[in-house]
Amino acid sequence: MKHFFNRRETIVTEALDGLLLTSSRTRLARLDTFPEIKVILRADWDKSGVAIISGGGAGHEPSHAGFVGKGMLTAAVSGEIFASPSVDAVLTAIRAVTGPKGALLIVKNYTGDRLNFGLAAEKARAEGFDVEMVIVADDIAIPDITQPRGVAGTLFVHKIAGYHAEAGADLKTVAAQAAAAAGDIVSLGMSLSTCNAPGQAHEDRLGADEGELGLGIHGEPGIERIALQPVAELVATMAERLAAKLDSSRDHALLLNNLGAVPPLEMGVIANAVLSSPISRYVRLVIGPAPMMTALNMNGFSLSLIRLDAAREAALKAAVAPHAWPPATERHEITIIPAPERAIAKDEAAVASDDKQSRRLLTALCQHLISLEEELNRLDGRVGDGDTGSTVAQGARSILSRMDTLPLKDPAAMMASIGEILSTSMGGSSGVLLSIFFTAASKAMAENKDIAASLLAGLDRMTFYGGAGVGDRTMVDALAPALAALASGDLGAAARAAAVGAESTKRMRKAKAGRASYVGERDLEGVPDPGAVAVAGVFVVAASLA
Repeated sequence: MKHFFNRRETIVTEALDGLLLTSSRTRLARLDTFPEIKVILRADWDKSGVAIISGGGAGHEPSHAGFVGKGMLTAAVSGEIFASPSVDAVLTAIRAVTGPKGALLIVKNYTGDRLNFGLAAEKARAEGFDVEMVIVADDIAIPDITQPRGVAGTLFVHKIAGYHAEAGADLKTVAAQAAAAAGDIVSLGMSLSTCNAPGQAHEDRLGADEGELGLGIHGEPGIERIALQPVAELVATMAERLAAKLDSSRDHALLLNNLGAVPPLEMGVIANAVLSSPISRYVRLVIGPAPMMTALNMNGFSLSLIRLDAAREAALKAAVAPHAWPPATERHEITIIPAPERAIAKDEAAVASDDKQSRRLLTALCQHLISLEEELNRLDGRVGDGDTGSTVAQGARSILSRMDTLPLKDPAAMMASIGEILSTSMGGSSGVLLSIFFTAASKAMAENKDIAASLLAGLDRMTFYGGAGVGDRTMVDALAPALAALASGDLGAAARAAAVGAESTKRMRKAKAGRASYVGERDLEGVPDPGAVAVAGVFVVAASLA
């Protein structure tokens, strides 16, 4: 697995310095003890209030240093990747930020963290510091375990303790609020992969069609492996187990945490699934989705819930300086605003009509394009963004779904209707280009009734606006020779010309249009343009029906 780093030995200190360099000089600082002792602290801290200290091994970014700032942590102590910071490091942090009102240590329930933070707390007390410690054990993955792990729910405790400390509460109050919060949190994680530390060999224990439920934030095995399923079903399994631990009479806050490698698009799908599941009836506040306590590059997410009362709700809603904390949002229904209706000109109001030959041809073409979805995506993934097949298939599905509304007896009106459908349902530049093609062809067809000439007129307008011509490695390389051959009246010749044109794009080592124009020659060679392949397929199917 590939990673961006210089040397494994310096990756943590370089990452922390990157955080400092991209944060305000007046907000964050570090102690001059790098690299042995890694402490990030508030640059504006004056020791007038209760200090909130947390930390642990690196690899969970933005935790913990990313939550240092007004309203949350006063300092964060970092170890190496997945390794607890030393006793000396924690004690140094206590000495650096603790004033007369004392300090609260917030610790995840792992043996190394408990022991190192605990011994540092005892040493600090011996030096005269007033120190309390709260341990968070929110993971419910393993039933009946005496020492549950501390995972992303720890962030609720950071936020609540930071709020009360910022409000001026004394150490006893801050610690009591933090401990009570820690006791009312449940968390559960799900992942489709383990994680991999930079510079280390990686072997994923999960099969291609497996996920893991209840794994830890250091890549520890989960409580069980489950078959890969639609996300709604995965969320339902998690929601059922979490709901069993909740007080059904109370509102809760939900924290949606990205464990590191889930794309934002998929986190949105996960959020929708969670907030559409039965567990949503317990949720009043939502934090995330966002990467807040990660496990390096783990392709997974976790859900954490905390029981709310008025004080906790105020604490979670309060604004804070750290950018890593997403503002809490009250759960709500989606607001839908009616779109303005488009005025339709009289000559656009085509009347639906049926024609068996047109229906047969159009149905066959659309079904063929849908069947090509996976292959076109594969080709486009090598030279573009991997969505040509999906885009083309979406347009084809839209035409099929509206077949009964099309004026199939009137070729000019039918092409205009297809152009309109593609302009609204088919994404990307290809949807616009094909809409231009059919719209211009419709106008020409209404005037001269010659299908070949009309399609050539559509091609002329499409290449004018799109800027691509023959030889530029686009669908035009198949479409232009096919339409030129069609002008002679031979549909078979048109299909052969389209196939030759599509095949020629394999030898074109420089694209002059589309996303493929950003791709190097080595990656283009031998790969046909997916748009040209789609066009060639259309003509082959049309010729087979003639």
